Amino acid sequence: MRPHRCSEPWHPTALAGGASPDPNVHRSLWRQALVLSAALGLAACAGGGPGGGGGQATGHGLYKVGAPYQVGGVWYYPNVDYNYVETGIASWYGEDFHGGATANGEIYDMNALTAAHRTLPMPSMVRVTDLENGRQIVLRVNDRGPFVNNRIIDVSRRAAQLLGFEQQGTARVRVEIMEAESRQLAALYGGSAQPTVTAGVTAPVPQAAAAPTVAVTAETLPPPAGATAAPAPVVAPTIAPRPVAALSTLPSPLAPDGKVTVVPVHQTAMFIQAGAFTDAANASRLQVRLASLGRAQIVPATVGNQKFYRVRIGPIGTVADADAMLDRVVASGHPEARLIVD
Repeated sequence: MRPHRCSEPWHPTALAGGASPDPNVHRSLWRQALVLSAALGLAACAGGGPGGGGGQATGHGLYKVGAPYQVGGVWYYPNVDYNYVETGIASWYGEDFHGGATANGEIYDMNALTAAHRTLPMPSMVRVTDLENGRQIVLRVNDRGPFVNNRIIDVSRRAAQLLGFEQQGTARVRVEIMEAESRQLAALYGGSAQPTVTAGVTAPVPQAAAAPTVAVTAETLPPPAGATAAPAPVVAPTIAPRPVAALSTLPSPLAPDGKVTVVPVHQTAMFIQAGAFTDAANASRLQVRLASLGRAQIVPATVGNQKFYRVRIGPIGTVADADAMLDRVVASGHPEARLIVD
């Protein structure tokens, strides 16, 4: 955990309203990371694109969580978090990346129902709800990103169409991991590029070693006087060994069905959050420093058993205005400021 410029530690768990309490929850820039830290990435439409695969894409992909990585001076901490829920801004990426490698080695298809996320395991299943129109779909995370303007998820073009924000480029969304489906995906992938059992393969039949042969001279002897010759022995027909039945096939990886559900949503607002503190005095000092940028306020919140004092500017009406304010707050010396939806 990195120290904030105030005297007490920075608390990423208290940053985003609705984010998971796990401290680890939390794209031209991504190209730089590819060179600097061997991370994977590309730039995206409407707010930064996903990470590309580090090696050649094989199509089936790997199960991957990954180590902490840094992009544009910000650290990200991939982890398995089946309690993950976060609200924020979504963007989408499409044609420029179609056919390229994703961060877990799949082939990106802008017409598939997939998404890029900065920390969730790949693949995972998530439920994404557009908080402006109530449209909700299920997506499979198979890429890393986005890394621009605090977007929390980059969805495929098809997903943006179904959610209804393809034309505007961004949307306020809630992202929730689907625990049962994500666990099933993890079990299916098993941490390897593909299942170790190949469907439809017949197991080899063990062959017994041939018995040693010895040359034997045989001749037919006449029967003794007064005896009748025995009938010739009946030789049983040779029966070919029966092959073992083919091994059963593993079930296919889960795939979103594209069904759109419309759910009730409440009105949301956007804020720039510059800090979160356990000491109210530190929050007050930051509030004073931000006063020249906009209307700063202190919003108390409890995460677990800990009370935090969040310092926010807002509410802000549009994503464009929020992006502009975020840039100003960061430029004023608060690089960990975030755009949040609450």
